Amino acid sequence: MIILHSDTNHPTLIKQLQDAGHQNIEGFTQSREETLENQHLYDGIVIRSRYTIDKEFIDAAPNLKFIARVGAGLENIDVEYAESHGITLFSAPEGNRNAVGEHTLGMLLSLFNRLNKADREVRDGLWHREENRGLELDGKTVGIVGYGNMGKAFAKKLRGFEVEVICYDIKEGLGDENVRQVSLEEFREKCDVVSLHTPWTPETDQMVNKEFIDAYKKPFWFINTARGKNVVTADLVDALKDGRVLGAGLDVLEYEKASFESLFSNKKNVSLSIENQIPDAMRELMFLNNVILSPHVAGWTLESHERLASVIAGKIIDKFGRGEEK
Repeated sequence: MIILHSDTNHPTLIKQLQDAGHQNIEGFTQSREETLENQHLYDGIVIRSRYTIDKEFIDAAPNLKFIARVGAGLENIDVEYAESHGITLFSAPEGNRNAVGEHTLGMLLSLFNRLNKADREVRDGLWHREENRGLELDGKTVGIVGYGNMGKAFAKKLRGFEVEVICYDIKEGLGDENVRQVSLEEFREKCDVVSLHTPWTPETDQMVNKEFIDAYKKPFWFINTARGKNVVTADLVDALKDGRVLGAGLDVLEYEKASFESLFSNKKNVSLSIENQIPDAMRELMFLNNVILSPHVAGWTLESHERLASVIAGKIIDKFGRGEEK
C-alpha cells in the first residue's frame, strides 16, 4: 500500500511498515489542502492531530482503506462517515496508557504534598513548613470516571497504596481486581478524588460543570488527563475558590485548539502575556496555588513515543498484511 504520514512520529513506524513492504510518503509539511489534492493516490493515512479528517477529506480519497491515528482518541475524524465508506480506523490507546497512568498519579501526589507550591517558595527563599503540610493517600477513596485503557492504567498504579478505588462508567460489568464499579449515587457519595478518563464526545462535552460538582456529597480533588473540553473551566475555578473542589491537576484545558499543539492560537509558542488571548477563568486558574498545570503531555513520554508508533504499525500490518502478499 501507499501510506501518507501527515505528522512526524517515532521512526519505528515507517521502518516497520517499510519492512512489511509498504511504501511510505512523508507529508509532514503538507497543508491539509495540499494533502487533499493528492489524497486519491493513497491507500492509507497516518495522522496525529494536525488537521481534521472530515467528509470533504474522505470524499477526496476514493482509494482510502484506513486512517490510523497515533494517539488514543479519534475525535478529529468523522468516524461515522469513514466507517460508512468501509474505511478501517486505528488508534493506539495501548501505546500511552502507562504514561497517562503515571502522570495522573504524579499530579495527585504533587497536589496532596503541595510539591509545586513548596518548590516555588523555597526557590524564592521562603521556608514555610506548616503551610506546606501534606496529605496522605492512605485511607482515601479514589474515583475514576471512565474505565477504559487510561482509567485502568491509573487504577493499576494505585495498587501499592492503601486506597479504595471505585469507578463509574456508562458501560456495565467493568470492575476488576483493581477497581470496584459502583452506581453514580455511590460514586458521588464516597469520592475524595475524582479522576477523569473519558473521551471527548457529545455526551461528555462540558460534563464537569457546576451541576456535576454540586452533586458530590463532600469536597474532592480533581484530576483531568483526558480532554479539556469535558470541563467548564469557569465552573471549576468557582469551585476551587469556594472549597467545593480542594485542588486540581489539569494536563488538558478547555481552551486548547483541536490540534492539541497550542493554546489559544494555531501558532506554536504563543506567549501567554498576550492579554486578549487569555479568558478570565484561565487567568484565575493560573494563579491558584492548589492547581497544577501541564501542556497535554500525560501520554507524552520517550517510551510512549515509540510504543504508540509500534502499536499502530502492528495494527496496520495485522489487518492488511505485508506488501509483497498483495
